Amino acid sequence: MLAGMSVSLGFPAVRSAGVTVPRPSVSALTDQFGRVATDLRVSLTDRCNLRCTYCMPEVGLEWLPQGALLTGDELVRLVSIAVTQLGVEQVRFTGGEPLLRRDLVDIVAGCAALVPRPEIAMTTNGIGLASRAVALAQAGLDRLNVSLDTLDAQTFAAIAHRDLLHRTMEGVAAATAVGIGPIKINAVLLRGVNDTQASQLLAWALENGHELRFIEQMPLDAQHGWDRSTMVTAERIRELLSQQFLLTPDDRPRNGAPAQRWLVDGGPATVGIIGSVTEPFCSDCRRTRLTADGQVRNCLFAHSETDLRTPMRAGASDEELAQLWRNEMWVKAAGHGMGAPDFRQPDRPMSAIGG
Repeated sequence: MLAGMSVSLGFPAVRSAGVTVPRPSVSALTDQFGRVATDLRVSLTDRCNLRCTYCMPEVGLEWLPQGALLTGDELVRLVSIAVTQLGVEQVRFTGGEPLLRRDLVDIVAGCAALVPRPEIAMTTNGIGLASRAVALAQAGLDRLNVSLDTLDAQTFAAIAHRDLLHRTMEGVAAATAVGIGPIKINAVLLRGVNDTQASQLLAWALENGHELRFIEQMPLDAQHGWDRSTMVTAERIRELLSQQFLLTPDDRPRNGAPAQRWLVDGGPATVGIIGSVTEPFCSDCRRTRLTADGQVRNCLFAHSETDLRTPMRAGASDEELAQLWRNEMWVKAAGHGMGAPDFRQPDRPMSAIGG
């Protein structure tokens, strides 16, 4: 039951090879294709208490050394530079699992005190959220995304290698109770594992007032086992949902959001589908990324990054750090290039970049 499907595969116009375009003297995080980054994704740690098969191997992954991680004060300083000097309006804390940072509440509070105040969000697996939801809400957390691929405990354990579905559900309930919401639920479908549960997830989300977003599996796993031929595509996700629900395009502007929204049974409820691989949205990407060890990345799939931690610890001024950040964003590529024959997966996995 899919009505009026229309999908645009937008990439910015590609400039001629070898042409060097000088960066204009503007404060914003602009690039050579006219995009301006206003959404900052901050990874707080590369560690996680789950081992989801599409992200990490069950054993053997080396963590960043503790001394390489940014301190809470360093994180707040860099976020302050982004907000006050570079035009960032939204800050999202990610991981790994951000709840593993003991100073998380202080980091959120420090960013909420900035002027102008950014919108503050977090993506989490929800484990440990039940005991910290009140403190995070009081510190200034505005929005929350919870990663939840299934409602079945056995399937959850098969995907995450941990029998902790109940902890995630407790976290969702606690966040809802303190008014952080509506909560967005992020789900990745795996063929032959949880793909038959797509409609069940959507029915649960609708019943509980959550906004469900399905995300195509991307080549960002630490073990480099991603196979495009076996992934569940955005088109297939729509087909699965359409077996039970009527989907029609939501015509409201996306405003840089990665999810294409669909009205469910006429609305107003929606479901989002993020087709990063097969239906890329690079032409309207507004994200810049800061890793847990202080590296600026202009794209999830970039093969280079700019170090802010080293110059910051050596005494660089805010303006010097801001200029390094601007320079990194200026050289952002037109698109992630996953459809190109020479595409190469980044060396860093998603857990070390931040979602």
